[in-house]
Amino acid sequence: MTQKISRVLVSVYYKDGLAPLINQLASLKAEFVSTGGTADFIKSLGHDVTPVETLTGYPSIFGGRVKTLHPAVLGGILQRRNESQDASEAAQYKIGAIDMVIVDLYPFEETAAKGGSQEEIIEKIDIGGISLIRAAAKNFNDVFVVSSSAQYEKALSVLQTKKGTELSDRLYFAALAFDVSSHYDTAIFSYLKKDQNITRFKVSAGAHRTLRYGENPHQKGAFFGNLDALFQQLNGRELSYNNLADAEAAARLIQEFEETAFVIVKHTNACGAATGASVKEAYQKALAADTVSAFGGVLIANQKIDMAAAEEIHSLFFEILAAPAYEEAALEKLKSKKNRAILLQKEKLPAGLQYRSLFNGILQQETDWKTDAETDLKIVTAQSPTPAEIKALLFASKICKHAKSNAIVLAKDGQLLASGVGQTSRVDALRQAIEKAKKFGFSLEGAVMASDAFFPFPDCVEIANEQGIKAVIQPGGSVKDQESIDFCNAHNMRMAFTGFRHFLH
Repeated sequence: MTQKISRVLVSVYYKDGLAPLINQLASLKAEFVSTGGTADFIKSLGHDVTPVETLTGYPSIFGGRVKTLHPAVLGGILQRRNESQDASEAAQYKIGAIDMVIVDLYPFEETAAKGGSQEEIIEKIDIGGISLIRAAAKNFNDVFVVSSSAQYEKALSVLQTKKGTELSDRLYFAALAFDVSSHYDTAIFSYLKKDQNITRFKVSAGAHRTLRYGENPHQKGAFFGNLDALFQQLNGRELSYNNLADAEAAARLIQEFEETAFVIVKHTNACGAATGASVKEAYQKALAADTVSAFGGVLIANQKIDMAAAEEIHSLFFEILAAPAYEEAALEKLKSKKNRAILLQKEKLPAGLQYRSLFNGILQQETDWKTDAETDLKIVTAQSPTPAEIKALLFASKICKHAKSNAIVLAKDGQLLASGVGQTSRVDALRQAIEKAKKFGFSLEGAVMASDAFFPFPDCVEIANEQGIKAVIQPGGSVKDQESIDFCNAHNMRMAFTGFRHFLH
């Protein structure tokens, strides 16, 4: 049954998009009760409005902190129309019913994001607005609540179509209201708990985009978050679940490099990675590591894509290319194939926490932003790595950190030669990397080896030595570290410990 709206409380921070909704309510002969600037706005549209102060008999006090927290307002919202006791008390205290509430909240998140002072941010914690929203949502049986400017258009459609609301409408908007309030409270909690010893899992991602499907076509998928804050899509079809997973892996790895670098990712592992004097050179070196796996991969650079690089990249079939900038002509060439996604990376990935669903709960951890540096290295062999080897070892360790465990990376001269990833045995990971390097024509003589965790036995350094690998980087920490060290010393190998393990499951 359609319920008529006779009386509306309106109190909003942002007025954009409000006018059509107000005008529609006026055409339905609704009475307006409002506050401050919102009341002035309604008057400017040519409609009568009753100030909240007239309704409550109290002025706005404490710098505007208290103006709607009054029984005449909250009682008007919360009274149940089908309860005789409520009706009796409403008559006794002369509290008129309020049928609709239009309220948005002070911009707490926006103020915090802009780096406002603590005083400014705290003053943007809305008390009256959140109380009105929750009260109206609780009493959805009788009250229609619009809790965000994003809901104006849909609310207007309901009123235009039905000249009032049905219970299903009020229930739907009540659910949206509690989504708004829970998101708001989560943002406040996240701000206040900084530097406090409080561990709670509270995340509210807000709006989402529906993906074409999940990991596989029979699975539904969605992304919750603000991808637009990090990337602008310049070309191509909507990104998929797997696209996003691979793009994040690529972005995390490329972020390790300050020098010009190029990375190619397939199934979240780098199948190509290299540094170079130009983007073109870095791309060519990265592609050479695995010309087969690069097909349909995700590509990322940390420098502007110029025409020379674009001409090379254009011949490859790929899903995504991301970079911080593009030359205009290069972009037009790359966009000539409509399905390939071209992304402009606007910001680096932020530090913070990572989450993963597991069993019936959530795993949480800090993001591993530790990059192994020369100052971390502890040379444990009699011979020290040469400066060129140290550079190669640190390059390899960056890639190894972002490869699925167990992982081994073989590299030389700023180029990934091959990696063994996701193996249950570290020896298997090494053998996989060796076989792959040889498949693509690389000699391992003078190459370096990186491991994401320690060697429990000397078998990996023994195998590496057979292939001509003479420098190794690993975390160390095995009870049998000395066996690997002794072998290296006996075979003129150099080995450095970092002290940091980089498992990636």
